[in-house]
Amino acid sequence: MGFRYFSLTAAAMLASALCAQTLSTDALPSDSGYGRTGGQNIQPFYEGWQRVADGHIVMWFGYLNRNFDEQVDVPVGPANQFDLRADMGQPSHFYIRRHLFVFKVDVPDKWPADRKLIWSVTAHGRTSSASGWLQPEWEVDEGVIQMNIGPGGAPPDPPNHAPAVTVKGDTTIAVGRELKLTASATDDGIPKARKRAPSPASAVAQTPLPAAAAPPPRAQIGLRVNWILYRAPETGGSVTFDQEAPRPSVGATSAELTTNASFSAPGMYWLRAVASDGLLETPYDLKITVLK
Repeated sequence: MGFRYFSLTAAAMLASALCAQTLSTDALPSDSGYGRTGGQNIQPFYEGWQRVADGHIVMWFGYLNRNFDEQVDVPVGPANQFDLRADMGQPSHFYIRRHLFVFKVDVPDKWPADRKLIWSVTAHGRTSSASGWLQPEWEVDEGVIQMNIGPGGAPPDPPNHAPAVTVKGDTTIAVGRELKLTASATDDGIPKARKRAPSPASAVAQTPLPAAAAPPPRAQIGLRVNWILYRAPETGGSVTFDQEAPRPSVGATSAELTTNASFSAPGMYWLRAVASDGLLETPYDLKITVLK
């Protein structure tokens, strides 16, 4: 029995070519979002609500800076505001990647359970928002906060309490001069050092993520203090600290960091000293006026 040959019609040939073209582009686009060093927006996050010791309620917010390198400044105002009132204590300087439980907002008395509080930030032409309300499943306490901020695992027993922080430093400086700042923390010495069993070697080789897409390291247990820029002037400006945050000291009951800060431009800055024991953080915000 002989073989039979078939010829493609023009329409079939066109369909075949289109199919081949479709298959050849069936892949992730080159602009997949990995390795974006800058130009991306800020995504606010609602972390949950908490009933504090005196009975009133606070809502917690954080953010994701989608960039892997660019720190973004968005002044408080039309591009960085809450719907209740523009300024609710939010940052205007956004460090890279994800930051949890950055600030809390006191909810007015008799706030309706279904009423939303919305924080919106516009950066690089894109507006993103976070909506918070008092849904029961979103109630958090210090235990929940510790499990999110810390390296994982259940909160310690006996219970851990947040460190206290005090600050010393002038609040007025001229451009080009260094401002000496000292932040001191005291703590209950909890959490203590924990011994972890060594992780078994994985038998399955995993494809490594691009360097910029690797998840950030989890928090380190131990007491330390550090300084950050919380708000820059509306006209722009940056701050440089000559001392980085020290290594955390596990089980310590006191810590201190003295640093010199220098400012690139005049204006009003808010600096934040953060005392952390690796599970809970306590901020102290210091207003600095930088003169010409």
